[in-house]
Formats: sequence, structure tokens, C-alpha cells
Amino acid sequence: MPDGSSTAHLYRPKLMTALGEGYSLDKLRQDAVAGLTVAVVALPLSMAIAVASGVTPERGLFTAIVGGFLVSALGGSRFQIGGPAGAFIVLVAATVAQLGVNGLLLTVLVSGVMLTLVGATGLGSLIRYMPHPVTVGFTCGIAVTIFASQITDLFGLTLAGPEPGPLLAKLIVLGRALPTLNWAALGVGAGTAAIIFAVRQWRPTWPGMLIAIAIASVVALVLQLPVETIGTRFGEIPHSLPAPQVPDISYDLLLKVLPAAFSFTLLGGVESLLSAKVADSMTGRRHRSNMELVAQGIANIASALFGGISVTGTIARTATNIRAGGRSPLSGMLHSVYLLLFMLVAAPLARYIPLAALSGVLVVVCWYMAEKEEFVRVVKDWRSGVVLVPTFALTIFKDLTFGIVAGCILAVVFARLGNPQKPEDA
Repeated sequence: MPDGSSTAHLYRPKLMTALGEGYSLDKLRQDAVAGLTVAVVALPLSMAIAVASGVTPERGLFTAIVGGFLVSALGGSRFQIGGPAGAFIVLVAATVAQLGVNGLLLTVLVSGVMLTLVGATGLGSLIRYMPHPVTVGFTCGIAVTIFASQITDLFGLTLAGPEPGPLLAKLIVLGRALPTLNWAALGVGAGTAAIIFAVRQWRPTWPGMLIAIAIASVVALVLQLPVETIGTRFGEIPHSLPAPQVPDISYDLLLKVLPAAFSFTLLGGVESLLSAKVADSMTGRRHRSNMELVAQGIANIASALFGGISVTGTIARTATNIRAGGRSPLSGMLHSVYLLLFMLVAAPLARYIPLAALSGVLVVVCWYMAEKEEFVRVVKDWRSGVVLVPTFALTIFKDLTFGIVAGCILAVVFARLGNPQKPEDA
């Protein structure tokens, strides 16, 4: 079986390659099953990420449907699954708070253009050399920040004012709100996380997140628990995709979104190529990095036009696709079709999902996102540690872009001092 190495440099979607090799009914069946498996995982996760990002839950579904379809159809990986990612929660939430939803959509659109240009000019290969301590540092930092952002809904806290963005200020405000703790919400959130962990331990092939969300929703409804749900906060989920619409654009707003768009582009490029690299290691294939970035860019542009948030390749859903037997990009395309069918048929059921349950889902995401063992291993080498620790700390206390840039500079300095860091071959 060819591994794609001889054509890895071409700007050719892997879908064309897969179909050109011959596509049988048996492969379609395997792709259909894998796509359904991924959709079951993506359904609660897409809504949870959207809510945590400060937007309505349907925007997460729009992202997975539109963006996910295009990532698979146009991408440089056979197995990549695109959609909203937990790594973007902090960036999206900060952008919404500062610029509003229209500003967010314009940011996503501009970052899509940037990603397309990075891939089209062949610069995507540079992202392959992101130092490993930097990737571990900012990934762990993002996990900590996301967990902190879920404390309010997980504990059912009532805040006296808006929740601060910076971590230390946030923790002070949350500490003051502890007397308002809602034990029912905490029970639902902790129970959701516990079910997911248990299913992963004893029945790893079962859709733990969907099972946990369903149980939490039924328990909250039957017992009439005093917990906030998607319906009480956001109302009904739409039954279909909205008509595409260009965000309002002005020169002043464009200047304001550029820094955030750069951050989205940087994180999107790194995250998507890391995910593609994981797929390569699991399958023995090789992705086309620049084609992948072009696809990610086009997917982000389309997501913004349909009211979605940022799109990137997602490691957990991509790995799920491979383990479920996905054979070609059609599995990722079908996962988006299944999500669209959910919106068309079963969207009203989403109103009963407790927000604390969605927070429980993201607690699990944070646990697996934080590369705890790898953090300890890397930090034991002091040369790697002086890159990893500042990256981690600056990601938490400053922002993601600052942490990545500072980490890369430190890595370059140590490389020039004769202590080269091993690059992450994404």
C-alpha cells in the first residue's frame, strides 16, 4: 500500500487521491460507520465548546457541519476531522467579549484568508518545526485556562458581575461567589464527567460523552433539578443552517480584528498539523501540510459566512475516526452530514441539556488535553524546561500568542547556544 510520500508535496486534496485509487461499497460502509461514530462524539462536544466560547450552542454545530465538511473534502489528510476545538475556547471567548459576535465572525474570516495564504505560499512546512516543549507548554496552559472558564457553570455559581478574563482575577471573583454554589449543578456536572471516565475505562468503544449527556438531561428533567439548561439560557436550537452572510466590515473593525486573527491563524495552523501528524503516526500515511492549511483556511471562511466559529483539525475526533475504521475523507464528510440531519430532525431535544453537563464534558476534555506525563518528562531536562515553563506560564497569565512566541524565541536562543531543541515534526 502506498503511503503517499511521493506526492506529499502536491496541492491535491486527499479525497481525489483516495477516489482515484478505487472506492468500493465496502469502503463506503466503513466510512459511513466511522462518520456516525465521530458524529456521536462531535455532537455534544461542538455545543459544549460553543457555549464555553461565549456563543450560542448552534454555532458550534454550524462549525462542525460546514467547516468539518470542507476540511475533509479539501484537506491534505485522509483522516482529519475538522470542527470547533477546545484549544480555541479562550481566544474565541476573548474576541466575543471585546468585539462582539460580528467581530468574531470577521476574525474567523480573516484568519481563514491568512491560513489559505500560508498554505498556498508553501509556508505551512515551517509550522512543522514548532519546538516540542512549546507545544507541550501551550497545550497544558490552554487546558488549565479552559478548566477555569468552566467553574461557573460546573458549580452553578451566581456572579455579582461579568466574569473576568485574566486567570488570577477570575479566581478571585469565583472564590467570592462560592457561597452561591448550586449543589444540583455540581452533581450533574461531576456525574457527567464520572460517567464519561467510567465508559472510557470499561467500554471504550461506546460514545461516553453522548451517553453521559443523555443521562444527565433525563435525570435533570425527571427530578426537576434547579439547573440551567440550553433551553433556559439560549432557547431552541435552529432546525437548519442559516443562509450564508458576509459579516459587517469596516476599516476600523478590520484593524481591530487583525491581532486576534493572527492568533487564530497561528493556533489553527499548529493544531491542525499536529492532528494530521497524529493521524500519520496511527496509519502510516503522510499528510500534505500546505494542502491541509489551504483547506483549513477555506473551511474557516465558509464557517464565518454561515455564522460558525473557528475550525481546525481535532486530534480526539480524528483519532476516533481512525479507530472506528474510517478509510477516506468521506468519513469526515459524512460526519458533517449526520450532524446536519440531527439539526433537521432532533434539534428540540437539545434544550433539555444542562449547562453543567456540558461543563462536565469539557472537564474531561481538559484532563486529556493536558499532556501531564509528557510535561513531567520534558521539564526534567532543564534545557527543555526553561522553554516549557515560561510558555506554560505566559499562556495562562498573559495569552496564547505571547506564550508561543516567547517559547519559540527561547528555543532559538538555546539552539544558538549549542543546545538545539528537537523539533516537533508535525
